[in-house]
Amino acid sequence: MLPKERRTWILEQLSKDEKIDIDQLAEQLNVSAMTIRRDLSILEEEEKIIRTFGGAILNKPLIHETPFLTKEGKYSRQKREIARKAVTLIQEHSTILLDSGTTTLEIARLLKDKKNLTVVTNDIKIAAELMDSEVKVIVAGGELQNTVGALFGPLTEQILKNIHVDLFFLGAHAVHVEAGITVTTFEKASIKKLMIEAAGTTWMVADSSKFDQKSFTKVCDLSDLDGLITDDGLSSEDLEKIKEHLKVVTAEVGEAT
Repeated sequence: MLPKERRTWILEQLSKDEKIDIDQLAEQLNVSAMTIRRDLSILEEEEKIIRTFGGAILNKPLIHETPFLTKEGKYSRQKREIARKAVTLIQEHSTILLDSGTTTLEIARLLKDKKNLTVVTNDIKIAAELMDSEVKVIVAGGELQNTVGALFGPLTEQILKNIHVDLFFLGAHAVHVEAGITVTTFEKASIKKLMIEAAGTTWMVADSSKFDQKSFTKVCDLSDLDGLITDDGLSSEDLEKIKEHLKVVTAEVGEAT
């Protein structure tokens, strides 16, 4: 195998396994470990991989914050079907915590005709959506993140530290089997952690585009959650990996009307 072909093969393996081991590669390709190290050095110079102790991982860019208007129209059908599944978990007279985000906004839209329900949120668009409903709404006020609509900061944190809710729907910015749930800032991670602590049960709602992604700051591991509601866009292999950590409910978007 020519050096260029070998490096292409290495990248293909990384796309499948996410990380590789130098000694294993050397054995598989029947070359020396030094040869593999040279290949990895070249790939790192090309910014295609990141060297790790004894191996390498793909150099995938971190996910950054997306303005509300940009993300609102993306994967809208998936988000609606995920929301429909989520609403079936809500019992009458319960207190629900809705994280900021477009998928949780879809949940709010399905709650407008509900009664005997309390919703706590740090999202001004969710609060506005429920303004003319019979749902009791509590806004975890704080500093507004412009273009996004989320509230954060010490005031928001103080409210979350002093409440307990039955059910929390966690919005996801980036989800990875090994890295867990990650977000763009320490402040957002702190808010989400407090929300998880305040809830008796936490379900993540995330469309399949959020998976195999990483952002800057960790919120929690998948195993820290009670369940996940997602769409049918994940591969069977990825789905099985996720099911090792938590319960998964799949919204069949292909059957959506």
